[in-house]
Amino acid sequence: MRRRPRRPDQPGSSASGEAGGAAAVPIATLLATADIAKGEAAFKKCAACHTIAPGGANGIGPNLWASMGKPHGHVAGFSYSDALKSIPGNWDFEGMDKWLANPKKYAPGTKMTFAGLGNPEERANLIAYLNAQGSNLPLPPPPAADAAAPAADAATGEAADAAAPAAAAPAAK
Repeated sequence: MRRRPRRPDQPGSSASGEAGGAAAVPIATLLATADIAKGEAAFKKCAACHTIAPGGANGIGPNLWASMGKPHGHVAGFSYSDALKSIPGNWDFEGMDKWLANPKKYAPGTKMTFAGLGNPEERANLIAYLNAQGSNLPLPPPPAADAAAPAADAATGEAADAAAPAAAAPAAK
């Protein structure tokens, strides 16, 4: 019996949307090329529960106008779950990415029933759109392309250093 593979945006797919355990692309990298218009289209999935207009009414979920950079559970008059209110800090790009990927993993016990968005590019587009709706925070810079290279070089260097004495020692007879 053959099973059809899941699309990355279906529940049960990996949160990163990557196949085979490949390393996830940092949200800052994806935001650099995010498309706000595509994010607006993706927001249609959210519009069943949320509004995103200045002074907009809360629905099943809170109004999301200017939500980026604000504390979790910041909308006055909305009854947030204790799970979400207990998350320290503000809605930043990394946190929003994790929330959109899997709300129940980000805030176990949340009242939000949305399964999440498995596609990282779709999340980046949506985050860029959310940010453009009243928050307008500066986007985080993408990590330097060679940021991972020093760690890899160090690991390779340590392995080479460990192998060097063995190679230099004369063979025992």
